[in-house]
Amino acid sequence: QVQLVESGGGLVQAGGSLRLSCAASGSIFRINIMSWYRQAPGKQRELVAVITSGGSTNYADSVKGRFTISSDNAKTTMYLQMNSLKPEDTATYYCNYASGNVAAWGQGTLVTVSS
Repeated sequence: QVQLVESGGGLVQAGGSLRLSCAASGSIFRINIMSWYRQAPGKQRELVAVITSGGSTNYADSVKGRFTISSDNAKTTMYLQMNSLKPEDTATYYCNYASGNVAAWGQGTLVTVSS
């Protein structure tokens, strides 16, 4: 079983920055994919960024050039550096872990960007 805990959300003005963290614990497989999703009020959850255990990354078009996903050397903490934030980035951000048939979600951290 894998447990995920997000942190780092908060209120920021448009144009500002935040860094989210996702700490993973439990039975973490060496080969995995970790992702950030977000869900705005009244909208479906959407994929924001992905990082594989091999270090490959991918981003939603809406955040390319502004957000950076990374992980620590131990691959147990994932980060999302968010720059040039826009009001439309307001959402609850969730981290996700997937490896084989094992998947886990964090509880979410709220990011609010004021105009």
